[in-house]
Amino acid sequence: MLNFVGLSIRFVLEISEIIKKVRKLEIRSRKLSTNYFSGEYHSAFRGKGMLFKEVRDYYPGDDIRFIDWNVSARFGHPFSKVFEEERERTVMLIVDYSESVNLGSVNRTKREMMIDIAAILGFSALSNGDKIGAIFFTDKVEKYIPPLKGRQHLLFMLRSMIGFEPKSAGTDTKAALDFFQKTTRAKTILFLIGDMNDLDNHSIVKAIGHRHDSIAIQLHDPKEDALPKAGLIPIEHSETGEIAWIDSCHEAGRNQWKEFQQRKRVHLQNFLKRGGWDFLLCSTPDDEAALLQKFFQKRAHH
Repeated sequence: MLNFVGLSIRFVLEISEIIKKVRKLEIRSRKLSTNYFSGEYHSAFRGKGMLFKEVRDYYPGDDIRFIDWNVSARFGHPFSKVFEEERERTVMLIVDYSESVNLGSVNRTKREMMIDIAAILGFSALSNGDKIGAIFFTDKVEKYIPPLKGRQHLLFMLRSMIGFEPKSAGTDTKAALDFFQKTTRAKTILFLIGDMNDLDNHSIVKAIGHRHDSIAIQLHDPKEDALPKAGLIPIEHSETGEIAWIDSCHEAGRNQWKEFQQRKRVHLQNFLKRGGWDFLLCSTPDDEAALLQKFFQKRAHH
């Protein structure tokens, strides 16, 4: 009985902490999405098409392709069709919960940055009236939150992200993309957020990139590029458990490691771009709000 009471109290405290974190995220992200991102987000992700709204009198300078000839003939003078952009869209976040996202050498981990990014994207979608959902994955899909509209749904999604405890440590990004492909029919704005170290020349990457509005946000931490001077260092792969020994005393070796990591990111970026994806690198010391704003602005001008 005492154990049960202790577990219950701990559970309540954990829920309380999650709620506090969500409130902080909401205050910050709502402010950012309202003051900085609403216009950029709206312009960066255009609607699916144009919907007919009404007809009005033709004015000099109107596009003659939009003249409604039937209405014009009926009333004896020209009328123009008026269209409006179909704005409602679906946003899906595919987020990596493998062990490697727990890395963090500055003030936060990659997982914490991932949640901050998700909150900004979520409140931007909310302010624009878009649906939003999420897929949590490791080496398998661990949780699926179907896309819906509304603040309560978004807060539920963020609470789920903060409190989520994955069952596995590995990564299989392709499995998550396969699941997305099978469960999503309509054209979607897709954000893939994670390490993406396992993302290889899979045909599904190109299939999704050409079908959906796809953006890859790669999470990075400076610790991944730097090795300390400590002699022979065992490097354990956080997901497979494999160990390799590296002599970190030689500066040339450390530089080669850093260059190798940079080449891997460039290779990934080029591969994704060829497949129709946009790419954004976010490092834990960075201001993700500034990076996203710049990214939105760049997309809006293309």
